[in-house]
Amino acid sequence: MSDERKTIVITGASDGIGAAAARQLAGNGERVVLVGRSRNKTEAIAREINAPFHIADYAELEQVRELAADLATTYPRIDVLANNAGGIFGDRKLTQDGFEQTFQVNHLAGFLLTNLLLENLIASNASVIQTSSVAAKRFSKFDIDDLQGDHDYSGRVAYGNAKLANILFTRELDRRAAEDGLSTAAFHPGVVATSFASSSGGLFGFIYTNPLTRRFMTTTEDGGSRLTFLATGTPGQDWISGEYYERDRPMASHRLSRDDQLARQLWERSAELVGLSG
Repeated sequence: MSDERKTIVITGASDGIGAAAARQLAGNGERVVLVGRSRNKTEAIAREINAPFHIADYAELEQVRELAADLATTYPRIDVLANNAGGIFGDRKLTQDGFEQTFQVNHLAGFLLTNLLLENLIASNASVIQTSSVAAKRFSKFDIDDLQGDHDYSGRVAYGNAKLANILFTRELDRRAAEDGLSTAAFHPGVVATSFASSSGGLFGFIYTNPLTRRFMTTTEDGGSRLTFLATGTPGQDWISGEYYERDRPMASHRLSRDDQLARQLWERSAELVGLSG
């Protein structure tokens, strides 16, 4: 009998909704592969669910390139790539690659990883899932000519822009690879009570660390279930490729999220920035 389990790679899996989804998927019998920045946290989740793990810091693109090479070699078949790693930051800061860290960690790194694995993903008829956010609609002031936030930087706007980039990437990847059998989706997990914004300061830092506001947030388990829904569902039956989801339903996001020309431009600019052909 053939092994019908899916091989599901989850980035940002050491904590929050990534870890919650990993537990849910492993509990369903899927083959889960964890990727995290913290070795201690990632290894702890890996031991808990008996899963392999890899370490990569998305603030350093060379680590993403090494991660892609390791994944491609170790897992010839990848059924789902969940680009879940991300974060909210405070002051504007450049990574050692020279990019604004919110843009790199939330968009560029996942864009690079997906493209480096694209041959494997297409051969596997895989699904590529992006953890986006309702912040794309609420906070984005997207400017294709200012992707690094050089002008009037705001951590909140930078995060909204990066989450809109996730949706635009999802749509453009669908346009480019759907005929080859690849499926894509982006989703909002809810305002989840995790620690990923604790270092951001300002409004986001207050919301995510204040005990009173955290009482009204979505649990990590519920947020993780949004990822699990897409990872275990069948594209074309359970969900529509190229779309953005909230509460397991396709929803409208920022008005620019359906701008196909902008999606192409973002792809081309991103490819240029990370040294890939557009």
